[in-house]
Amino acid sequence: MHTRKLGPFTVSAVGLGCMSMSWGYGAADDVTSEQLLQEALDAGYSFLDTAAMYGMGHNEALIGRTLSHRRDEFVLASKCGIARGEDGNLSVDGRPAILKQTCEKSLQLLQTDVIDLYYLHRLDPRVPVEESVGALAELVAEGKVRSLGLSEVSSETLRRAHAVHPITAVQSEYSLWVRTPERRMLATCRELGVSFVPFSPLGRGFLTGCARDVTNLEEGDIRTNVARPRFEPENFAANQQLLEPFGESAREQGCSMAQLAIAWVLAREDGTLVPIPGTKHIEYMRENAAAGDIRLEPAVVERLDGLINDRTVKGARYNAQLMASIDSEKD
Repeated sequence: MHTRKLGPFTVSAVGLGCMSMSWGYGAADDVTSEQLLQEALDAGYSFLDTAAMYGMGHNEALIGRTLSHRRDEFVLASKCGIARGEDGNLSVDGRPAILKQTCEKSLQLLQTDVIDLYYLHRLDPRVPVEESVGALAELVAEGKVRSLGLSEVSSETLRRAHAVHPITAVQSEYSLWVRTPERRMLATCRELGVSFVPFSPLGRGFLTGCARDVTNLEEGDIRTNVARPRFEPENFAANQQLLEPFGESAREQGCSMAQLAIAWVLAREDGTLVPIPGTKHIEYMRENAAAGDIRLEPAVVERLDGLINDRTVKGARYNAQLMASIDSEKD
């Protein structure tokens, strides 16, 4: 797999999103996940993405005990800013003291002295981003974090944060069927010299063609949540029609649908993006890695661009309530 620059780091063109090994897509399988992580490094992955909230420490602990002896082989990203309150519910919390406490715990679980890229997971509307990023900047000064990132923010927030401390990367959902970053964020990242890291480049599994029956998803799968209208049965059935021509394009390119979706992301922005498809299946990890060196002709990229996009997909990315809680471009 070829490599790309991510701020001061050189990483594999395709990174590994680790969330689904602990949360969001059904039950965890630690034995398989431990094997997957080891084999991912062997396969050429050198950029791993986790967060404090993924299984509330489970994911960071998984990475720590499995890969601490290979720590020099990968760039490690984690996130803070979503915590469990006294009532037991998850909530966004960007207070400096909470962010620092979260970092200390993450360092212990990850069994490392430093986190390479530390994201503010979500913007807390009660706390100015300058205060949250200022606290993270102190972690950099203390040598506990090497660089800072933001997740799911607007370009205005990025500019404000970047004025406090240089931001290495912004992470947001971006794929053929989620184009929000194209409104402003990608241009702002180019202007400021900030890397962009797309999560869910496979459309939460939709673009793989494997999720054919949303009524039969595993218990605990976030795609069954009413906050995700595109996976409601009527919308999902309509969106399935897009997969026929998409699958034909994949056959023409001699790759899988998942690989084609990743290759499309890799071709955007002059080949500077570093997508982090997530999986808890070893075979899918290998399949995604193989997408790292697929080169699409401009005509193919353009054809896919017109086939699946915000205009052709039925249903919003999130419902109105959840969308209103995220600091992303609204127009």
